[in-house]
Amino acid sequence: MRPGYYGLSLLFVMLLCSPAGGQNTRPTPDERYTVAFASVAPLNTDIFIAAGDGSDARPFLAHPDLDSNASFSPDGRSIVFTSTRNGSADIYRVDIDGASLQRLTHDPAFDDQGVVSPDGRSLAFVSSRSGQADIWILELATGALRNVTNHPGGDFRPSWSPDGQWIAFSSDRDSKKLKFAFATLQTTDIYLVRTDGSGLRRVTARDAIAGGPAWSPDGKRILYHEGEISILGPERGPSQIVSIDLATNERQVLTDGGGEKWSPRWIAGDRVAYVSRGPDGGVEFVGGTKGARGDMRSPAWSADGHRMVFHREVDSRWPPVRPGPSREPSFRLVRTGIFPSYSPTGDRLVVNDERFGRLRNGILVMNADGSQRSVLFADAERSALAPVWSPRGDRIASGVGRFFQGLQGPSTADIAVMSVDGKDVRILTDGSANYGFPSWSPDGRQLVFRLAGKERNGLVIADVATGALKMLTAGVAHDNFPSWSPKGDRIAFTSDRDGDYEIYSIRPDGTDLRRLTNSPGNDAHNSWSPDGEWIVFTSVRGGFKDEMALTPFNPQPNGDLWVMRPDGSDVRMLTDDQFEDGTPSWLPISRRR
Repeated sequence: MRPGYYGLSLLFVMLLCSPAGGQNTRPTPDERYTVAFASVAPLNTDIFIAAGDGSDARPFLAHPDLDSNASFSPDGRSIVFTSTRNGSADIYRVDIDGASLQRLTHDPAFDDQGVVSPDGRSLAFVSSRSGQADIWILELATGALRNVTNHPGGDFRPSWSPDGQWIAFSSDRDSKKLKFAFATLQTTDIYLVRTDGSGLRRVTARDAIAGGPAWSPDGKRILYHEGEISILGPERGPSQIVSIDLATNERQVLTDGGGEKWSPRWIAGDRVAYVSRGPDGGVEFVGGTKGARGDMRSPAWSADGHRMVFHREVDSRWPPVRPGPSREPSFRLVRTGIFPSYSPTGDRLVVNDERFGRLRNGILVMNADGSQRSVLFADAERSALAPVWSPRGDRIASGVGRFFQGLQGPSTADIAVMSVDGKDVRILTDGSANYGFPSWSPDGRQLVFRLAGKERNGLVIADVATGALKMLTAGVAHDNFPSWSPKGDRIAFTSDRDGDYEIYSIRPDGTDLRRLTNSPGNDAHNSWSPDGEWIVFTSVRGGFKDEMALTPFNPQPNGDLWVMRPDGSDVRMLTDDQFEDGTPSWLPISRRR
């Protein structure tokens, strides 16, 4: 990551590694830990059913958890959709009148993007149960499962051919691995495969994003969206709707002009519908006809084109404080805003107030349950990023300044220490570089934080009383996100010193450097458990689980939470979803419940 970037911000977490084996010792159920974290997932999405042009939309089976990616059965009598209502993302089927809800998948892994075969007997869907996003088929009558694709890359958005013999899907298995500062950007192409896993064929091969495939009614052509991705704003680059002839590879662009165009479908014969995104986005039809306006994600139409389903976000209150599903029962999860930090007694919480680190953040303080919120610190010009409560409970440290060098011009930031009422702000650094992401020593006398600049990078330890600084690490590598062990003997951090970002630990005197993770991807956002027995961190070792182009406002929607022992062993996955989960911290053990 460039010196001033919000390294591994909730905008830029990217990781790809394999779980390590290790100790078998596990906390007993009465020794549960609680981890607070942030996610770029929507707070709540509901399925809507509407007329074929998107009008007269009404909620369908509304629920406080995430419902998404709905589609009709071929006979139009039922709808399949993804929901987190029972924890992990699973696929459900329900009658068109909302009756007879049935859970079709029961694995703790991520299951999503389900579509029923033309004969109504099988369900194709995306699952991470094999370690990455693959296409699977479920026989609805027997429950038998088979893995159609099995590749280290991600496979997404399955679409059945009209004869039920082939599945079209998008995949990043040949992704060009585009780099933007810390981030790795995903590219996708369209592929075909027989339902038994044979006959794999790549359909597209252009310097563009190709996704969301859909078959023509005669099975001779594939529709898809094609475009570019810009990470500099909330909208992607321009995209178009394209049709390709499977026999000749003749490519026909069906739309023109700027703006985002996604998720095309052939409906009622040769009519092509899709959705646009933006201030005036909504349902569109090739030829220029417009349907209803509004946010309509992952649309699907009934076979006759008379009805449409889609999902949209229905809750924008931020930041949340709510339980989250964990794959490890011994580690409870609480979703909050970015960079949560509890007071030593666990009854109070500070958190940043925006969804992303690249925005100008203030600091909110609240009760641990999210009640009685107030602004602790806000500045008209400077962002206050990654607040952390002192072990004594009397002060809060934070980075203060500008953190996105390159996006916002040259950036400098300092380390500030303030009283718990937000007053008595004291700056410890000299404004000469980009200082950020502080962590307290267990005795509250020192802070460790990152330094990033054009000519120097590393970790710095400051004496809070005197302001004296000393370099802990220094060099051309980017060391970031330091986290001081509660035992005081080690500091964990992220570094690209060996080519990509991994987790390391080092003694506070600069000796005994150890590498804790080892993978071709990036790991970061590490935080020690209160007893020093675990380190929680963010990783994308599971890869992308959907097309990143389909996730609004975040160009890199992946990164799950994992825990490991301080020596890097006994690695366990806590979250498994298509969104970016990061900036974890721990509830003090005295507040476990």
